[in-house]
Amino acid sequence: MPREQFQSLTEPMYYILMSLQDECCGVDIMEKVRGLSGGRVQVGPGTLYALLAKFQEGDMIEETRQEGRKKWYRITEKGNDSLKKEYRRILAMARDGAAGLEGDRDAVLEMEKLWDFGRSGNGVLL
Repeated sequence: MPREQFQSLTEPMYYILMSLQDECCGVDIMEKVRGLSGGRVQVGPGTLYALLAKFQEGDMIEETRQEGRKKWYRITEKGNDSLKKEYRRILAMARDGAAGLEGDRDAVLEMEKLWDFGRSGNGVLL
């Protein structure tokens, strides 16, 4: 049986959807991905436009307007649901990793710091 599309997201997919919480064009998306990931993830135009096409086909995003060749996009409710599901999956993996690395005090402390950041109101735990 084939795997359901968007069952899990790659890092570029995740950050592209994150960047589309607000309406953006391609150049803005690339900048937001870089900013949201602290420069760790960078998406080139080829990857970006291929993923935008897949997301549109899957009703994860919608084109909101076009001026000349420039297009703007925004995440849909389906895309937002998928993003939240992926966020929860990543949190679960991080918690599992911390539990599995109990002997690694630094790993556990890092996970606790992330978890406390979310609960303090500075971050968001869904």
